[in-house]
Amino acid sequence: MKQRLLAVLVAFALLLFSVPVQARIYIDINSPSISKFKVAVADFRNLGQQNDHPELGQKFAEVISHDLDLSGYFSPIDKKAFLADENEGITLEEINFKNWSVIGAELLVKGGYTVIGNHVEVIARLFDTYWGKQVMGKRFLGQVANYRWLAHRLSNEIIRILTGQDGMFLTRLAYVDTSTGNKEIRISDYDGHNSRAVTSDNSIALSPRISPDGTHIIYSSYKDGRPKLYLRDLRSGVTKVLSERKGLNIGASWTPDGKQIALTLSIKGNPDIFLIDLNGRILKRLTSNWGIDVSPSFSPDGKMMAFVSNRSGSPQIYIKDLANGKSRRLTFEGNYNTSPSWSRLNRIVYTSMNHGSFDIFTIDPEGGEPNQLTGESGNNEDPCWSPDGRYIVFSSNRLGKYHLYIMTINGQNQRRITGRKGEQTAPSWGPGLSNR
Repeated sequence: MKQRLLAVLVAFALLLFSVPVQARIYIDINSPSISKFKVAVADFRNLGQQNDHPELGQKFAEVISHDLDLSGYFSPIDKKAFLADENEGITLEEINFKNWSVIGAELLVKGGYTVIGNHVEVIARLFDTYWGKQVMGKRFLGQVANYRWLAHRLSNEIIRILTGQDGMFLTRLAYVDTSTGNKEIRISDYDGHNSRAVTSDNSIALSPRISPDGTHIIYSSYKDGRPKLYLRDLRSGVTKVLSERKGLNIGASWTPDGKQIALTLSIKGNPDIFLIDLNGRILKRLTSNWGIDVSPSFSPDGKMMAFVSNRSGSPQIYIKDLANGKSRRLTFEGNYNTSPSWSRLNRIVYTSMNHGSFDIFTIDPEGGEPNQLTGESGNNEDPCWSPDGRYIVFSSNRLGKYHLYIMTINGQNQRRITGRKGEQTAPSWGPGLSNR
């Protein structure tokens, strides 16, 4: 009977079961400042005949509420303020919307789940409390152990229905972690959860970068005594050396198509940026200057490259046109600018020394006035864009040790996302794998 029921659930796992309704609330993600909407996320109800995994009701609600909070679009309401009966149903007819609107909730998330063996079917519905209308309904099936991933999928659907765009909740982070006493690479969900080791070399691993399709990661490691560039397949776990040339093999970055990699080599004596293929073969020398050139980052179309050079006397960010070979200086404010990251929305984020500490700035690739995003809160470094270009992850020691934080494109809604012992730095933000 369980197998038959599971087969039926699999067949309808991706079924959209709500009737399309025009939402009163629509979020303009391109607005320079967005007022947060108050949302209530109720604990999910166990819809099964057996009371299997009763903890999932609270866990689904917690993950979705946390997702919506991190998005910067919502202000979740504390469950202690809820007036509704805990036995209230999850369908339109079973909900007393007055109990939700009176506590200020503009949106309401209700859901339920059914456990079948080691799988769980989860349902979520989004309601507009003002009109008393359902604006979204989704049903997904997955493994109980991957309940967070299922909750992230539901959060993505909420963002999609209200903005027309996918959320960031299924993306992943790679970063340098010192919790073992060494510098190792770890990878986690976008919110810092489900962290797992990529390296266990008991050495120094640096500068992880997730590939544009999320299947591979590159990083530099000193495990053999000198820096080499490694490529790891995140699906199979197979790791190979990409570059072990004499001197430096550091600071690598993917081209937008994921077919080539730029990194700094010192094979000619001076540290310059070279382009290699996925077999490590040098394709082209991209910079040739007496200064030190590092930290390449490509424009969305791959035609331009931002990088850091001290050719003017101090570290500054430059833009190189890869077609005509011409370079121009981008940053002029501050005497120490580094770590550029170029977003798919054509904006560059970077770190700048600001009144004795490091802060995060953004600037148009054509130049102009920089926009400061952090300040008066320790050192803020290593910025990297989310795959959609609407969020920034960075490391900060504002609480003493370096941990990872995320914020919106405008510097709003800064939230800490890692709580591991040791320090977490040098984040890279990439897409997640397609399924779990």
